[in-house]
Amino acid sequence: MDIYGTTRSKTKSHYALITPDTHVRSPLVGWTNAEAVVHITPTIGARFVQYTAYMAANSTSNRVSNLTERFVYVIAGEVQLHSQKLTSPTVLKPGFFAYIPAGSDAIIKSTDSSSLAVFEKKFLPLPDSPLPELVVGDATKVNSEAFMGDQDAQLKTLLPKDPTFDMAVNLFTFQPGATLPLVEVHVMEHGLLLLEGAGVYRLGDDYHPIKAGDVIWMASFCPQWWVAMGKTPSTYLYYKDVYRECLEATL
Repeated sequence: MDIYGTTRSKTKSHYALITPDTHVRSPLVGWTNAEAVVHITPTIGARFVQYTAYMAANSTSNRVSNLTERFVYVIAGEVQLHSQKLTSPTVLKPGFFAYIPAGSDAIIKSTDSSSLAVFEKKFLPLPDSPLPELVVGDATKVNSEAFMGDQDAQLKTLLPKDPTFDMAVNLFTFQPGATLPLVEVHVMEHGLLLLEGAGVYRLGDDYHPIKAGDVIWMASFCPQWWVAMGKTPSTYLYYKDVYRECLEATL
């Protein structure tokens, strides 16, 4: 406990840094035997929701609505994904992920303590296009690519690069000393969880030390840059919105 009332957490109009020392759990509405630390919501200015779900034994998620899509990434523990789209329940271990499309019957069940990184947003269907399907994968089996030719910055794209999807979730791994090659300023917004390692993130005009467990929200057009530091690689999981007109996304 910090008796001096200090924290690295910071919230601004165009970004937020949420550190584990400030986490407060709350009941996860619609789930059984589960709690969440809600990191990012529209109340802060975002167009999506990011939270960490903590599932106890015999915990069950709710179903997504016809308007909401969900992406889950297993941080710890083991869960099962149940859906009529699957021939049998699929076991998801740390590093496994699932995209659950809006209106899906898919639910997640846990027989032991587990934690999940979750991203949710309102799904924006593309006119005259099929709806996205349920996606299940293991990040360790996803090929990585050197980002803009830098072998020390490896990017894994977890969801299909397909306009039927209006979200992307990726894993980015940096060797110590590796950086984003430029200060990025773009229309996409981000939700980010540093899974391992440490470094410094530029957010707007501010520079923040970042450690594993930290969550970052970056609004559209927030200047952003990253350098990995320390003696071990750094990996972060991040969300962005894609493939939709800017005006449509605000309606």
